[in-house]
Amino acid sequence: MFTDERHEQIRQELADKGRVLAADLAGRFGVSEDTIRRDLRELAKAGECRRVYGGALAPAPDGGPLAARMREGRDAKARLGEVAAGLVGTAQTIFIDAGSTNVAIARALPIDRKFTVVTNSPAIVMALESHTNCTRVLLGGVFDPDKGACLGAQTLRDVQQVFADLLILGSCGLSPLGGVTAFDWDEAEIKRAMIRQSRQVILAATNEKLGTVAPFRVCEMSDVNQLVLEASASPADVRAVEETGTIVHQVAETTD
Repeated sequence: MFTDERHEQIRQELADKGRVLAADLAGRFGVSEDTIRRDLRELAKAGECRRVYGGALAPAPDGGPLAARMREGRDAKARLGEVAAGLVGTAQTIFIDAGSTNVAIARALPIDRKFTVVTNSPAIVMALESHTNCTRVLLGGVFDPDKGACLGAQTLRDVQQVFADLLILGSCGLSPLGGVTAFDWDEAEIKRAMIRQSRQVILAATNEKLGTVAPFRVCEMSDVNQLVLEASASPADVRAVEETGTIVHQVAETTD
């Protein structure tokens, strides 16, 4: 098999499954693992995958600025938000990370419950406008309009002053192999700090993020206590996540 043929089959498997394993590809193509690693390096250099230990993952989709992401997949994010909000329980102090799905979760939080939300996202604060029993704390820092979040040293210092019962985490990419990942170094640093300051972590993600990886690692999959996914998420991906110890919840199928 020629190199171009191998590359095309690797691209197809990444499109179908979101990941490839070097040992499996070497056995299938009848070549050495060194050859496969060379193939993956070339594909990664072209931006067609991201290498991880033992193989490669599909690159996480970049949805663009928050304003654009807020317009995409509204119904799916609303359903994820309702399920995730139902997991909050009696948490008193909640970090809510920036992100369009997390805006939907904030909107779905019970209006009659008293709690404190600490966030680096003005959009999260506005989503809680009608929650009169909620104390909203907006973290300081340099506002990044594309991320829709305050980031940087001041934000990090503010996060370190809070001990939260729960973190509702956002992600750019998500997979058992690559863990939770982000596109921006500063963004990943704030997420990691929030994880360290929280007793429990919940994450909700749409299907296009599952099985993909962005450049900067936030945490291992096992650091997420509960993950909320769409009903149509790949059963193989769900099983792989559950094997890390993370509890997976899937939204109910909708009927027209």
